[in-house]
Amino acid sequence: MKAIIGLGNPDGIYKTTYHNVGFNVVDLFAKQNGLKFDTKKCQGLIAKGEDFILVKPQTYMNLSGNCVLEIKKYFKLSLDDILIVLDDIDMPKGKVRFRLSGSAGTHNGLRDIVAKVGSTPRLRIGIDRDKSMDLAEYVLSHIDENSNEILKSSYLTACELIREFINGELCQDLTK
Repeated sequence: MKAIIGLGNPDGIYKTTYHNVGFNVVDLFAKQNGLKFDTKKCQGLIAKGEDFILVKPQTYMNLSGNCVLEIKKYFKLSLDDILIVLDDIDMPKGKVRFRLSGSAGTHNGLRDIVAKVGSTPRLRIGIDRDKSMDLAEYVLSHIDENSNEILKSSYLTACELIREFINGELCQDLTK
């Protein structure tokens, strides 16, 4: 069993923000696989596949580790079986990077996960950063139409990588 955990904020007002890129990716993967987020457990919404679960934590971003820890314990998963999907302001918009482990970098949600659970594989989607804006203001800003088109392409790439992760084919760091 693998757990694919997309990071985001649960309230509808955040749905189209940069910080919800992780939710957007797991939503697309669920749609591609005919799955619905119809179970609420371990502080998250869950969609169940045959050999994987998709999770959208219902904690706020900075407390994502609470949900991930509960998922890990409930499903008896190793750290290697958990893939975190998240936004990354330190990468160019639309760039996708898979890492087997590492630090949290500047991402508070990932920082909370690493502190509470440990380092897991992660799939980062670059959102760049508007340096004229405060960091929190930027990640909670709504994605404009041009950026949305760039990110849609990266979501498709991320979904391909998620499939490879589930199938055990993704076992080295890479950037696309």
